[in-house]
Amino acid sequence: MVDLKKHISIALAYFLIVALMGVLLRFFFVTPIQLNYKFILHAHSHTALLGWIYLGLTTLIYKLFLSETQKPKQYKRIFYFTNVCILGMLVTFPIQGYALFSIIFSTLFLFASYWFAWFAMKYIPKKFKNRFSWKLLKTALFYLIISSIGPWALGGIMATLGPESIWYKSSIYFYLHFQYNGWFIIALLGILIYILEEKGIQFHSEKLKSFYLLLNFAVLFTVFLSLLWSKPPKMVYILGLAGAVAQFLAFYELYFLLKAQVAELKITLGIRAFFLLKIAGILMVFKFMMQLVSAFPYFADLAYELKDFVIGYLHLVFLGIVITAMLAFMKYFKLITLPRSFLWLFLLAFASTELLVFYKAFAFWSGLPLFQHYYVCLAVLSCVLPVAVGILFFKNIKSSYLTA
Repeated sequence: MVDLKKHISIALAYFLIVALMGVLLRFFFVTPIQLNYKFILHAHSHTALLGWIYLGLTTLIYKLFLSETQKPKQYKRIFYFTNVCILGMLVTFPIQGYALFSIIFSTLFLFASYWFAWFAMKYIPKKFKNRFSWKLLKTALFYLIISSIGPWALGGIMATLGPESIWYKSSIYFYLHFQYNGWFIIALLGILIYILEEKGIQFHSEKLKSFYLLLNFAVLFTVFLSLLWSKPPKMVYILGLAGAVAQFLAFYELYFLLKAQVAELKITLGIRAFFLLKIAGILMVFKFMMQLVSAFPYFADLAYELKDFVIGYLHLVFLGIVITAMLAFMKYFKLITLPRSFLWLFLLAFASTELLVFYKAFAFWSGLPLFQHYYVCLAVLSCVLPVAVGILFFKNIKSSYLTA
């Protein structure tokens, strides 16, 4: 028997640590801190993606598709090994940044992710094999594996071309692209379709096929948007634009597939989960628009020159889309309790800090000065997020303890 609520509690603990590290990073611009900013940033990003989001998604996948496999011991081994890797990165990155021990734990994590992908592919029950939801999940796991090409390439690039090479940054962007556009978002789409399939809702097979092809075309071709900072040949811009257009078309197809099911979905998910999913859907539109605009040279150069556009975009994707959708599904499948206080504080922290980050980018773009005490204001508002996540974490720890 696998206690998935405890696994989610561990993932939430990483979420709280990530939120606290985010506040620390913001205070670097307010007061002198005797720590290495880049080292903390590495720890923050790795724990966010590989601790909180990865564990949250894999726990959901196990509950939905693999809990009937009768292989709880093997899943627990994967889970514990994964956590050893995450804790190793959490300890070593703040101390040494990218160095021997952090690289060892990062590499071991790649093997942990391969192990989970193999486990899912091998032990998926037959009743799920022909479902469209599993097709999406299998595709997401494929992109999880593809994303690892980026980290594997880094070692060779650093040894031969050095960290200043365009291939160094391109490898990192390649990894991030296939993590959030491939693995995270497609896995969440698979979970959404699973919920509707369980309700007996059937979709037109040709429309599903069209959506699936457009979706994969979009993932494969929007990777070229990650290369535009290096001012490549025009063909690369065209390929990136083609991917951005395909992404719009794919989710346009999805919109019409889901349009008739909105009322059913609202009743099924409940008010809070549906509200979070609706926010994620609205922010997806902003994501598409930003990616479409970034395919044009002027805006591609602008995003590279003004890092706050990129920071705002990444936070929009991870906090605004991936995490809100993930929390909605965890709530629906009774893996977490979502207090109202958490919900409003989380949205306040996200909306206010996003506005300030994009405000800074637009201010620099237009040549306007920042308002007085901008960095203090940003740092203080950032403190709201760990308060929100702390409420969520301790509420669920208490709930898990009482039901144990």
